[in-house]
Amino acid sequence: MDFENIAYLKYGTYRQRQAYTTLNDYKILLKLKKFDPILVGTIPLTIDVANSDLDIICFFTSSKEFVETVENNFGGEHNFTIREVIINGNFCIVANFSTQDFEIELFGQNIPTKQQLAYRHLVIEYDLLQQYGEKLRQRIINLKNQGFKTEAAFALELNLTGDPYTSLLELERNE
Repeated sequence: MDFENIAYLKYGTYRQRQAYTTLNDYKILLKLKKFDPILVGTIPLTIDVANSDLDIICFFTSSKEFVETVENNFGGEHNFTIREVIINGNFCIVANFSTQDFEIELFGQNIPTKQQLAYRHLVIEYDLLQQYGEKLRQRIINLKNQGFKTEAAFALELNLTGDPYTSLLELERNE
């Protein structure tokens, strides 16, 4: 699955088609192109629930340039916020805003997008859904509707122990 090209959304579920339209109407990936943006999260995997947002990860070498790009392109959007956070010891920039159909989260780090945890989890979860099929997908959606985070839902269903984020990474395929 090529998650770098969002064309797959065009032929997917209703929410995936909505996501495709939103990303194109707002030119989100185009405006972030120099930061290697990738849509991650539940919508690419069709395990989204009613309040699922569009999570877009980005890679920056200059946090100042990333912040300026995000503010210049999306600062006027509804409910726009931007903040700096430290996650797992890594400096991150997180911006949020709303469109008519989705909450959008832009997540930037000085880590190439395909090496970021969100992308790595996406690939692992995709592989698991391919392996275990529709039954697992439905169980994950049910758990998410009960309030579980995605990684916690996978860990519960697969009887993984310890921190769900870490235990999922242990399933990473060697490429």
